[in-house]
Amino acid sequence: MSKEKLALLGDEAVALGAIHAGVSASYGYPGTPSSEIMQYLINEYKKGGPVARWCANEKTALEAALGVSFAGRRTLVTTKHVGLNVAADAFMNAALLKIKGGLVIAIADDPGMHSSQNEQDSRFYANFAMVPCLEPRNQQEAYDMVREAFEVSEKFNLPVLLRLVTRLAHSRAAVIPAKERAQNPVSKTKDKNEWVLIPAFARKNYAGLLEKQNFLQQWSEENNVNKLTQSSGTDLAIITSGLGGNYYEENFEDFLAMRKKQGKNAPLHLHIGAYPLPEKKIKKLCNEADEVLIIEEGQPFIAQRIFGITGADLKPLIQAGELDPDNVRKVLGLPPRKSINIETGALTPRPPVLCQGCPHIDSYDSIMKAVKELDSRPGHPDVGINSDIGCYSLGVAPPWNAIESIVCMGACVGMAKGAVDAGLKYGLAVIGDSTFYHGGITALIDAVDAKSTMTLIILDNSSVAMTGCQPTIMPSEKLKGLLIGCGVKPERILELEALSKLVDENAAKLKTEIEVKDLSVVIFRRECLEAFRKNKKENF
Repeated sequence: MSKEKLALLGDEAVALGAIHAGVSASYGYPGTPSSEIMQYLINEYKKGGPVARWCANEKTALEAALGVSFAGRRTLVTTKHVGLNVAADAFMNAALLKIKGGLVIAIADDPGMHSSQNEQDSRFYANFAMVPCLEPRNQQEAYDMVREAFEVSEKFNLPVLLRLVTRLAHSRAAVIPAKERAQNPVSKTKDKNEWVLIPAFARKNYAGLLEKQNFLQQWSEENNVNKLTQSSGTDLAIITSGLGGNYYEENFEDFLAMRKKQGKNAPLHLHIGAYPLPEKKIKKLCNEADEVLIIEEGQPFIAQRIFGITGADLKPLIQAGELDPDNVRKVLGLPPRKSINIETGALTPRPPVLCQGCPHIDSYDSIMKAVKELDSRPGHPDVGINSDIGCYSLGVAPPWNAIESIVCMGACVGMAKGAVDAGLKYGLAVIGDSTFYHGGITALIDAVDAKSTMTLIILDNSSVAMTGCQPTIMPSEKLKGLLIGCGVKPERILELEALSKLVDENAAKLKTEIEVKDLSVVIFRRECLEAFRKNKKENF
């Protein structure tokens, strides 16, 4: 492998590291900020590289990966932080299996909620499952750590979590690749006790997982990324993790100069990049300093656990949003950097909007026209409009102000059913085609079984548009057959073309379906324009 530097996003560094580590198959579901990992792998797959596929959701992706590991080969799963909630059942149980081929889950957290509904910290999942976690602080570490993660997975026969954050996933820096490793041969596991989680076997496997914790602790203590920088006669110790280490070092010279003026030495510094926490190093650090500052991005994972390790009750310094050099500087007690203030005047707010010509515009025009005819009172008290996560989430904003709930992938279907069960006259669920495949199907089956009188509205644009126009798992022409297979009556499935010239006609047809005392499904269909342009460009 050439030592030539490559300019890679953090996501791309993970993907290339997986290929060079000998990955045989990768799976995922689109979700910002993780999507570019799988997109890179899929592009390489098209050129003859290892298998890489989008899946219906994160749970099916992880289950496919478990099959690859079962067959003895290395596998990668990609997801954003909330995606691991969907895959949690398989993830927690995977820790009790004897992982054969290395299994790495690359998960991208989103501090600051740039494109997410919460700031969930995936390190808690790794701790909950009692599996190793690696947290890179730059693109080179992202490349190196995914390679290390496969080795660690096969050494301890456990899945390994690789935690990224938005700023690392979506920024670009130089990466020096290492020598590429060959893929593992196919070698199916021989002892079914290692993979069959009936209680008799699972109890034994759980005992084995507990026994591994001492070995994982030793691995963490000896790992070079958990680096303790010594200093004599100091009153202060600083613990950093992930990007916090970068921002601390960026401010270090100013911080050290300030401390020298105060007659103080350089602080102790422990940077943590591998979990479980290196307890011996933490105890040493806390015993030698009077005060400890913790700079970590995300929830107070390290801060909360230090109490159990040392008895020190530490509060997190930054609990929400992203870290950056300026807020870390404030934590260190440094004054703000000198800056130039430019008077720009009042700026007009520019919230996100649907693209010009987006089919959802025509769909929402029809939906709100139908709703107004059903109940023209302010707030439409007889009509509940539950929706979901995707481009169509922007229906919450003017001019429609349509959406009344967004919770998690697929939730709108069950919520509309529940609202009707509670006595609401009209329950609507507005969901995208990909989100329906991801998390809406099982809730629809519940509604069919309950003979619910709700109306499911599927906005079918043949694309996972919000995350980069990835293709949906199933083509549009198969959607009606799937709905019938779920038990929806064929006569209660209405397919409409989302066009501005048909808004009034579509609204009238939709209103009729909503008023029918039966479960109805209305499909508004037109291809996403951005996906159309992207596909045309790729096929040119």
